[in-house]
Amino acid sequence: MMSVRYDKIISTLDIGSSKVCAMITGVDEAGGLHVLGTGQRESKGVVRGCISDMQLAELSVRHAVEQAERIAGINIDRVWIGMSAGGLDSLLSPVEIDLGGDRIEQADVDDLLTAGRDNIDTRGKVVLHVSPTLYALDGNGGVSNPLGLHADRLGVEIHAVLADPSPVRNLDMTARASHLGVDAIVASPVASGLACLTAEERELGVALVEMGAAITNVSVFIGGMLAGLVTLNHGAADITDEIASVFGIRRAEAERLKCFHGSALTSPRDHQESLDTGAPGEAGASERPKITRAQLNAIIRQRIDIMITEIGKALRDMGFSSPGKHHVVLTGGGAELRGLADHMQASLGRIVRVGRPTELQGLPEAHSGPAFATMAGLALYAHSNPSDLRLGLQGTDSANKNANKGVVARIMQAIRENF
Repeated sequence: MMSVRYDKIISTLDIGSSKVCAMITGVDEAGGLHVLGTGQRESKGVVRGCISDMQLAELSVRHAVEQAERIAGINIDRVWIGMSAGGLDSLLSPVEIDLGGDRIEQADVDDLLTAGRDNIDTRGKVVLHVSPTLYALDGNGGVSNPLGLHADRLGVEIHAVLADPSPVRNLDMTARASHLGVDAIVASPVASGLACLTAEERELGVALVEMGAAITNVSVFIGGMLAGLVTLNHGAADITDEIASVFGIRRAEAERLKCFHGSALTSPRDHQESLDTGAPGEAGASERPKITRAQLNAIIRQRIDIMITEIGKALRDMGFSSPGKHHVVLTGGGAELRGLADHMQASLGRIVRVGRPTELQGLPEAHSGPAFATMAGLALYAHSNPSDLRLGLQGTDSANKNANKGVVARIMQAIRENF
């Protein structure tokens, strides 16, 4: 596998509520990302995205990583970890400095960003990411490049992604118990946004809805940056549980019915098709009552509509309120439900498409769907040489310290190159 020379190896780990995924990628001399190996195991010891049993979670991590290592033909000792839950929170902190009408220089932007960073109230949480959104000149926002312009006041809103300390440390400890060093813990919307959204979408404005098994993250990107985030404690597994509860069947059978026969869209023909509620070949399966596809889809629609209502409210709360102005990208394992994107589009009054990982060469077909957006996005994030303004903030977790080395130099270089 390693006959091709790779200048760098990037390893990622996504510990979700239903599955644990590991991926090993190599960076070639031209800067391209090549997938060398992937691994996947059922997630155990994880509830709503948080570690509930470290020993069980550690075993899931070890098995997923070992599978990826066998396929890649190499061993890894460090990972970038995705985090989808644990009290993820989004905070916008406005800051403004007086310029007296002078021409804006790089030093002014640097002073503004430093003041904005120092103005953030972490509220006792761990800081995962800190970045500036669009700038404002004399109160008029929407400016991506303020350099060279004149203004009496230069402002910006600093966006921070925060998380509860305990879930972050539990993720870190689980990885380290598996003999893996942690380069950084990354909020899943940041990673999935890189994997599923184009640069133009992130610039013009787009909403990203990540529907995982137990958590749904709703985030907004504009001006090329993550500008808002809301976490909902609902996911695709709740649909499965509802089916199991209503029809009195096992979760495994409810999941099979949902995946193979379920849909968020209805059809008159659904009343004519009957479905077995027992698994094929299972003892007593023939004696279990049959249901119609219409009955199944009615349960699915009921739960989906509740989730869409909460998603719509989250978008409005983040200022993403004008129908039709910006579109929505749906990703995560829940996005694979048949007809979900079409139903969400009709309900929200916006264009909705399903987002899948892109830009990775050699990604196996089995891991190229929306359920693996975070895993792929973590590699893209690590490859982008990420920089943010966390240095100097109280609440920056030790799991992210390695990613902070040289952060000031990198953020200033990134600002000069991109603005």
